[in-house]
Amino acid sequence: MRAPGFWWRRERGWAAWALAPVGAVVGGVTLWRMARPPRVRAPVPVYCVGNPTVGGAGKTPVALALADALRAVGARPVFLSRGYGGALCGPVVVDRSRHGAADVGDEPLLLAQRAPAVIARDRAAGAALAATLGDAIVMDDGFQNPALFKDWSALLVDAAVGIGNGLATPAGPMRAPYAPQAARASVVLAVDSGEPAGVAVPGALGVRLVPEADVDLSGVRVLAFAGIGRPAKFFASAAALGANVVERRAFGDHEVLSDAAAMALLAAARAGGLTLLTTQKDVARLGASEAHRSLRAAARVVRVRAVLPDEVVSTATRLWREHTGRD
Repeated sequence: MRAPGFWWRRERGWAAWALAPVGAVVGGVTLWRMARPPRVRAPVPVYCVGNPTVGGAGKTPVALALADALRAVGARPVFLSRGYGGALCGPVVVDRSRHGAADVGDEPLLLAQRAPAVIARDRAAGAALAATLGDAIVMDDGFQNPALFKDWSALLVDAAVGIGNGLATPAGPMRAPYAPQAARASVVLAVDSGEPAGVAVPGALGVRLVPEADVDLSGVRVLAFAGIGRPAKFFASAAALGANVVERRAFGDHEVLSDAAAMALLAAARAGGLTLLTTQKDVARLGASEAHRSLRAAARVVRVRAVLPDEVVSTATRLWREHTGRD
């Protein structure tokens, strides 16, 4: 699904007000769940990277950067994800040689490139499996899930749009009211993806997302397509890399392209003499059909790397050392 535009307008229009009572119930239920004591505490430290809104705010690159920071001091991090968009309930260790996005979701496939990754609808059961594979668990999402105790948690806010109109879904982008969520986080991070900054996030530390392409895009005329939380972030990244973004195609978050849509992208690129450009997550969702294989072969990929504040790195690594007794 694509988030409606009125979610991100601070001025609340009629649609937001009409849906506000439903949003109040949704937000209230989420806060009630968050207030419940965790059922399980893992035998290794648990780091959670979440966001207060529906959709993405850079959780996966931040989770990857956090795991890299932990690995640099000797930790053996393991990722834990719900596996959104995948059919498997888990707990199961992601095996990139036999699992696809239809099995485990797109994000776990990316995480598993860097460290062992476990997907599980039951986060406590997933943590039990993850703890047998390493000595630190990095959760990609799950901030609002009360099942598992988190030793440290980061709440990510998109610096370009902030918290939008501040209302809970379906009236706005929030999973629950912002202030109670921020109060439960170890740190709030404002994620800068290169777009013009929106409303300042009080008390937040800044995180930069640095785009990197698999080829030089300077002056290259591209057809950019993406099915992520806010495709505009990807289009801005493409422009920042020097690409001439002639055409933009936005799809729903986590949307799996039909063969017809894949062929349409290939045809449009050929007709316009354009290079296809997309995200890692979109490539991860491509399957084994001829249309998907052709699109995968033709598309160039933009990756994003998160640059964490020194304060976050030092706090996270100190926690691991204290938990494991390492100097």
